Amino acid sequence: MKLLTPVKIGQLELKNRVVMPAMHLGYCRDGFVTDKLVEFYRERARGGVGLIIVGGCAIDEHGYGNMIKINDDRYIPGLADLAAGVHAEGGKIAAQLFQPGRYSYSFFFGIQPVAPSPVPSKLTKRVPREMSTEEVKAMVDAFGKAAVRAKKAGFDAVEVIASAGYLISQFLSPVTNKRNDEYGGDFERRMRFGLEVARAVREAVGPGYPVLFRVGGNDFMPGGNTNREIAAFCRHLEEAGVDAFNITGGWHETTVPQITMAVPRGAFIYLARGIREAVGVPVIACNRVNDPALAEEILQNEIADLVGMARAMIADPDLVAKAATGRAAEIRKCIGCNQGCLDAVFTLKPVGCLVNARAGRELEHPPRPAEQVKNVLVVGGGPGGMEAARVAARRGHRVTLWEKSGRLGGQLNLAAVPPGREEFASLVKYLSGELSRLGVTVELNKEANEENIKAFNPDALVMATGSAPLTPPIEGVDRPNVVQAWDVLAGTALTGKRVVIIGGGAVGCETATLLARKGTIDAVALHFLALNDAEDWPTLKELATRGVKEVTVVEMQKAAGADIGISSRWVILQEMQRYGVKVVTRATARRITEQGVVVDVAGQEELLEADTVVLAVGAGAQNELCEKVKEELPEVYMVGDAVAPRKALDAVYQGHLAGEVL
Repeated sequence: MKLLTPVKIGQLELKNRVVMPAMHLGYCRDGFVTDKLVEFYRERARGGVGLIIVGGCAIDEHGYGNMIKINDDRYIPGLADLAAGVHAEGGKIAAQLFQPGRYSYSFFFGIQPVAPSPVPSKLTKRVPREMSTEEVKAMVDAFGKAAVRAKKAGFDAVEVIASAGYLISQFLSPVTNKRNDEYGGDFERRMRFGLEVARAVREAVGPGYPVLFRVGGNDFMPGGNTNREIAAFCRHLEEAGVDAFNITGGWHETTVPQITMAVPRGAFIYLARGIREAVGVPVIACNRVNDPALAEEILQNEIADLVGMARAMIADPDLVAKAATGRAAEIRKCIGCNQGCLDAVFTLKPVGCLVNARAGRELEHPPRPAEQVKNVLVVGGGPGGMEAARVAARRGHRVTLWEKSGRLGGQLNLAAVPPGREEFASLVKYLSGELSRLGVTVELNKEANEENIKAFNPDALVMATGSAPLTPPIEGVDRPNVVQAWDVLAGTALTGKRVVIIGGGAVGCETATLLARKGTIDAVALHFLALNDAEDWPTLKELATRGVKEVTVVEMQKAAGADIGISSRWVILQEMQRYGVKVVTRATARRITEQGVVVDVAGQEELLEADTVVLAVGAGAQNELCEKVKEELPEVYMVGDAVAPRKALDAVYQGHLAGEVL
């Protein structure tokens, strides 16, 4: 595989072409490197990744409290420990130099964010202070000093972040740069700050020391920079001494989804191609690359020279080693759910991972064999039960799993049905494959009861019996035109033209999108019609977004999707709007009639006409069986929705813990 061949960035030789880009993890205390952070990256280096870029590393007081800081010499010892830890595992490491500009949350500490111009941020809802010309020059100097600290700490390279809408992006964009001095105005002057940073860093670290720039291949902001402008910027950066470019997508506040599950794998690699065609140094392609096969295709087609996989390395630190030893089927792929990572980043919490319960907990959960081999029975084949079975079997226990339906996966199978959520199915595939590889006895269509559990007589029992959808106490809820959202997702319930969904949480919203898309043209048809100029763009867009059903969501709260993660919620709500879903908030369903649903909105009753009413009002734990048997067996553990309905992230982690303590 070309992916596994050596490559050079400047004078730095990497053993392969896999890069783990920087990602805020939230593992630091007051900017200092922790053992938790070191062990996290040691494990990724041990897994064979060619280059690890850590960060962002804040170059001044505007960094976040739980991120790495590099704005003072007192941080160098901890940074040295981090670099040494990666080197001890045979890896190479770079520090990303970070300044967020108007995206800073420094106002939490009484510090006003700074930016090229006082243009408010949609992320922070704050207006930054415009930097004086002298402050701009001082900031350039701060980047250079931070680079020197990285070099002193033993890092193999530095990367400057000039993407995602952070400070250098803000100077480059006419959307956020309204200055009239030497750092604002036309494109040449808007480039000045970034170019001066590049020159300052190059001069600070000296010749031969690798300097990378992380750039957005397109701002995806109205009036912002496109791939053409970014390519021109990169040509000038190369002249200023930059050795490689790491290409990501657009700004954090763009309305174009960047890294959610709805983004097709590798959708933005064309941006790297545009930069590669403009420069003569190595280019790294990123965003939604979670599979070595896709990475290899990118390299073979000469779209980029290296491939960045950030969340993929959180999901499976051994991804490279598995690809190198013919075990690609064992790779635990990132599914782009963002539940453990981006949702945590944007709420200033430590990063975890839905598919890898050990991510960020490597010190707490080192792999260890079972002290005594036990006969373990797991009841329930959803994510929690499958993870418990996987971990227990890996540790050496004899494991049997019973699943009452005809397939493994539980609610993950339903979660994978709505358009753009298909990646959930890859987790089911991974866990199923691991159960088979590890010798777990899986019995499908096997419903557990008090008698057969006692007859099995396990040494340890894990109850992962999940939950069932609730039926609200609404008059008329037993009418034949009322169905559960779970049944709609499973394909066992049909719906009419006019559909009212009671409940605007994640299940209700995703069911609404699924139904609203019925009758629209798919991507293949859209591609065919567009290439052949069969219809004009307004017609094509209408055909792709207007289906055959009228869908209305009724939600009691002030907004729909309240239980959806912060990094995905806006995408799902945007999709609902795009496909014409009507949302009625602060509304209570009073009764269901032959004509539809009568709702109370601000004390006024209103009839929402419907042929079919879909219930999406939550779920209740199914734990009665556990209560019956737990006193008669030596070890009983309950995980996932059987404890209480929760996110898949929590279910997998509970299953992992159960597998570890057996």
